[in-house]
Amino acid sequence: MFFIVASVVLCLMQVTVGAWLYFAFPKIGWKIPALVLPVVMTFLFRFLMEYTRSHWGTWESWGYYFAYTWAGLAFLAFCICAVCAVVQWILFFFQINARCWLGPISVGLMLLAAVLSIYGGISLPRVKHIAVTVPGAPAMKLALLSDTHLGIGVSLSRFDKALKRLEAEQPDALFVLGDIFEYGPNRSAYARRLAQVKTPLGSYGVFGNHEYYVGYENSKQFFKEAGVTLLENQVVPLANGVQVAGVKDVRTARVTAEAVRQLLQKAAPGQPLIYLSHTPLYAEEAAESGADLMFSGHTHNGQIFPFNYLVRLQFPRVYGLFEVADMKFYITSGVFYWGIPLRFLAPAEIAVVEVNP
Repeated sequence: MFFIVASVVLCLMQVTVGAWLYFAFPKIGWKIPALVLPVVMTFLFRFLMEYTRSHWGTWESWGYYFAYTWAGLAFLAFCICAVCAVVQWILFFFQINARCWLGPISVGLMLLAAVLSIYGGISLPRVKHIAVTVPGAPAMKLALLSDTHLGIGVSLSRFDKALKRLEAEQPDALFVLGDIFEYGPNRSAYARRLAQVKTPLGSYGVFGNHEYYVGYENSKQFFKEAGVTLLENQVVPLANGVQVAGVKDVRTARVTAEAVRQLLQKAAPGQPLIYLSHTPLYAEEAAESGADLMFSGHTHNGQIFPFNYLVRLQFPRVYGLFEVADMKFYITSGVFYWGIPLRFLAPAEIAVVEVNP
């Protein structure tokens, strides 16, 4: 149902772009392309989206990138054309027809957005350092790996390069925040590469929603091969005395606020407590229950501006460092992307959290 709705929305966005271009450049003759091209491209997107979920290879990868890139660029073009159309509509009240300059401006903005978003998609994730103070906790460096969405959309080579950046930071512990592997070839190769990341305190992680979508048992096996200790509503101690609690994905597994409280109450009082949750919800409950640090992903910081404003309709906090009572809460934008291989004004990152530096 999600992909059917997405296809309909994609078609309507393309029709809107075509209608604006037809209005802005009437002499060029956009009428037929404005009606036919959206339908053709939507059906092609729908076919490639389904086909590449079960057929993997070089041509399939190119088909994947083409289909999803087109969808992302269509979204950006729609936003730009919609704004220009609203501006022109307002100017009509003053009997001003501004299409002679709004048209070229819209095309220029679409080209600029396309270049920046493609560059953001192909760039390696930046390493972002965050410093926090946690009274009573030992000094430590924590690396966050979230929302990699590995598989046909992210090559093993790109993953290797990103992990080399992470390894260069020499973190004390690695926290894997979910949505790690999607679908595609060489799953075990991705897991083996992740297993090569060695830290003094180990690797711990939680499932995101996509781990459930692609198969619960398959995802458990991936975490096992990757050497990541999976926390499913569990609390474990680290060698330095810090405790780590991890919860199942709160939405997919339908974890309640009360379940989060009960989980964190299992932790030993008086010892530093880190809470991992893929979805950035129940921060207040975590803080009330004694968590000192909370880490989440899931939102991608919208991935493509201005989509982050739509994400804010679902989550009160989308990206960055927050203080919730006495707890520090960091939401990472993720290492790569989901589906659409673009990033626009929402850079991908490998977050490195330095505690009591």
